Amino acid sequence: MPSTHRCNVAIVGAGLAGGLIALALAETRPGLTVRLIDAGDAVGGNHLWSFFESDVAAENRWLVEPLIAHRWSGYDVAFPGHRRTLDADYRSIESERLDRVVRARLPGDALMLGRRVLGASPTAVVLADGDRVEADGVIDCRGPADLSMLRLGWQKFVGHELVLDASHEASRPMVMDASVEQIDGYRFVYCLPFAANRMFVEDTYYSDTPELSERVLGDRIADYAAARGWAVSRVARAERGALPVVWGGDFEGYWLSGGRGVAKAGMRAGLFHPLTGYSLPDAVRTATRIARARDYSGAGLHELTHGLAAATWKARGFYRALTAMLFRAAEPAERWRVLARFYRLDPALIGRFYSGQSTFLDKARVLAGKPPVPVGRAIAAIRETKA
Repeated sequence: MPSTHRCNVAIVGAGLAGGLIALALAETRPGLTVRLIDAGDAVGGNHLWSFFESDVAAENRWLVEPLIAHRWSGYDVAFPGHRRTLDADYRSIESERLDRVVRARLPGDALMLGRRVLGASPTAVVLADGDRVEADGVIDCRGPADLSMLRLGWQKFVGHELVLDASHEASRPMVMDASVEQIDGYRFVYCLPFAANRMFVEDTYYSDTPELSERVLGDRIADYAAARGWAVSRVARAERGALPVVWGGDFEGYWLSGGRGVAKAGMRAGLFHPLTGYSLPDAVRTATRIARARDYSGAGLHELTHGLAAATWKARGFYRALTAMLFRAAEPAERWRVLARFYRLDPALIGRFYSGQSTFLDKARVLAGKPPVPVGRAIAAIRETKA
């Protein structure tokens, strides 16, 4: 017989955004009853999230610190005719650790995994098995809403964690190796040395479409490993994804498409970097803001999350303009030139760019000089972001 579950806060979607909100509330609001609901059987699914330490404000690092599985000081980038090592702390979180930490911090009845959601309102969640969750407030973190409301391209990828026969001898990540053949837009390979004989290799594309072939990209990963002299024993795990990168669209229409009056976080709220597609810095900011809230009603949570998302969208016109230049002004095979020029700039500027905290002077420096795309097309592309 269907049951009704009651709580203070119901979080729909146990991905990164939902998992971080649940952890933040467990840590700072232990008196609240929380339900974390997802159709999957694990928090976080099968994902790897990486970030620069400067992406997360010092006062918020307590939230991600227990989740970090790998740490490095410094990283490399490579482009045709240009290689560089940058001094910045880089971190990775594995979904398996997120799952373990959430399970350890939340009481058993707080996790409602393997439960498919049919619908969510500001104060209720309806499950496919007939059960219902009634809450003071609901936060929907189920991934993107109607992306047709946005003008966008894609950052798509396949990643393989390779177990090698011998040490790879790499001491730090290769965050962007664009010296590879340019295919399907801007292509680069991303490498994380997890252990002496374990290397995570991701083949990534800034492409006009989200479609990809795991087999084809898997073969390219194998070819890249062979070119680096790495003898692969086996693939320990595989991941794939396609992240939207945005240069324009109707923010309010996008927000409403994810549920009228319902609080949202993560991709569903439009809280991701317009050019990188990464959502971890915004997910941390959102979770810590919710943890500091006083009003956990549906209306209060909606006001908080909509206000945060709308202000973030408004503040990021600069990044949408750069995305427009990449996708609308540059020929696909020449997109790498935009990033190659960017990676010659000051490391501190690059760090602020990734965290979405670019200063006025940063923006001026990025745009100074002759653009790596035709000027007329660059101006037309930027105008698209205002349409």
